[in-house]
Amino acid sequence: MSRDAKIELSWADGDYVFRLGWGELAELQEKTDAGPYVVLNRLHMHQWRIEDISNVIRLGLIGGGMEPVKALRLVRTYVEARPPVESHPYAVAILSAGLIGAEDEKLGEAEAPNQAEVK
Repeated sequence: MSRDAKIELSWADGDYVFRLGWGELAELQEKTDAGPYVVLNRLHMHQWRIEDISNVIRLGLIGGGMEPVKALRLVRTYVEARPPVESHPYAVAILSAGLIGAEDEKLGEAEAPNQAEVK
C-alpha cells in the first residue's frame, strides 16, 4: 500500500484535498527557514509564526492538486484575511498528515513479512 499523506478537510468554502509531498515540504522549509518538524513543533507549542500557517495550507492545497494561483487566492481570502487561530488546527492536521500520514491510512504492518517465518 502506498502512503501518499493526502487528507481531505472541510475548509473555507468547501471540501479540499491537501497533501504535503517531498517537494512541498522542501518549499515549506525554504519559506519558513525551518525544518518541517520544527514547524510542526512550533504549531503544537503555540510558538508559530503566521507564515507557518499560511504556507502549510497553501502548499498543502498545491500538493493536493490545486493550481498555485487558486491556492494563493484561497489562502489570502480564508487564512490571511481572518484571525490566524481559525486556521491553526487545519495547518496542524495538514502538516501532521504530510509527516506522519493521514489518520485513515493503514500502516504497512499487515503487509510486512512475519519475522518468525523469514529465514
